[in-house]
Amino acid sequence: MRIGMMVDIYKPYVSGVTNYVSLNKRALENAGHEVYVFTFGDLEYQDDEPRVIRSPALPLADTGFYLSLRHKTKHKKLLQTMDVVHVHHPFLSGRLALNYCRSAKIPVVFTNHTRYDLYAQARLPLMPEEVSHGLLQAYLPDFCDAVDLVISPSTGMAKVLREFGVKCHIEVVPNGVDLHQFHQAKPLPRSQFGFTDQDVLLVYAGRVAPEKNIHFLLQSFAGIAQLIPNVHLLIVGGGKKQFEEELRDLVAQLGIGNRVCSTGMVSYEEIPSYLAMSDIFVTTSVTETFGMATVEAMGAGLPIMGVHAPGTSDIVEDGKTGFLSAEDMAAFTAKLTYLCLYPSLRKAMGAAAREASRQYDIARTTKILLEHYARLIQSTKPLKRSLDERLMAVLEEFMK
Repeated sequence: MRIGMMVDIYKPYVSGVTNYVSLNKRALENAGHEVYVFTFGDLEYQDDEPRVIRSPALPLADTGFYLSLRHKTKHKKLLQTMDVVHVHHPFLSGRLALNYCRSAKIPVVFTNHTRYDLYAQARLPLMPEEVSHGLLQAYLPDFCDAVDLVISPSTGMAKVLREFGVKCHIEVVPNGVDLHQFHQAKPLPRSQFGFTDQDVLLVYAGRVAPEKNIHFLLQSFAGIAQLIPNVHLLIVGGGKKQFEEELRDLVAQLGIGNRVCSTGMVSYEEIPSYLAMSDIFVTTSVTETFGMATVEAMGAGLPIMGVHAPGTSDIVEDGKTGFLSAEDMAAFTAKLTYLCLYPSLRKAMGAAAREASRQYDIARTTKILLEHYARLIQSTKPLKRSLDERLMAVLEEFMK
């Protein structure tokens, strides 16, 4: 099977989506399929994997994203040789997928990985919430109707799509994780970071970005640090320099500089060892659609302390594999403090979390995806292109 993955952005940009696409591509290739990634920009980047197809695009300031209305003609022709195309961003790549693939009888699958409503609020705080919601309500239902299959990584995210007016069928297929490396992870020596075996080590692993609600986490941790003298917080990951500086200022204001350690960006291959060294995984994000980092931490045997939100609530069983609370400072801090104080509870929850993580093994989720691909390939019929798709084709010819 020839499978095309379409993303607006790919490596070297680090995100849950890029990690997932890379892992899924490798799993599909290991199953004997030929997988291509079609993306934009970073034309000088040396990919460490085959069949990554990059078309020229304009960089959007220093965001890491690129803007383009077309793929190169030869890339378009290559895309049109695929048996199925899987879109992971609905706006640029999504529209191009419909324009290039529908009339060629190539089924298009769309996975909604992002809470675009909350992402807009975090990244564009001056945009009124009503505006961002209105734009999504105007766009997502029509786009989802136009593709052949809509996938949500979690039941909670499927409900969010319904709230935006999406009425078509939605399949829930979790994002798979290569759990072997997390189940077998060997911990880094704590002494390397100034921690001892007696310390209670909390860890956050992921992008350091506004939508991850890290301010809330730091403020909660500051309260816990006053009560428990041997608790520490390890932040594994990096982000934009300006936001990292903002967090450093907050850490200084809260007086917890000697209790918080930030590693900056680390390679994905190193993450399992950081998790295995720690005692509790903490996440306060309310923008997740699935939460790969949470599953990875569970695979490493860590109990989870998280916030009730789509994605996290679908993965963590409150009271069994960790604790969940409302996005309320007192409630979150109280539950996390309790988890810090009882090592036997952490051990029991960590064991349950490791066992629960197995349902998200990438071998299982890839098998489910392949079943959907095969069904669509057999059933998809060519569709007459809509007016906007014909206009896009004319514009593309004009821009050659």
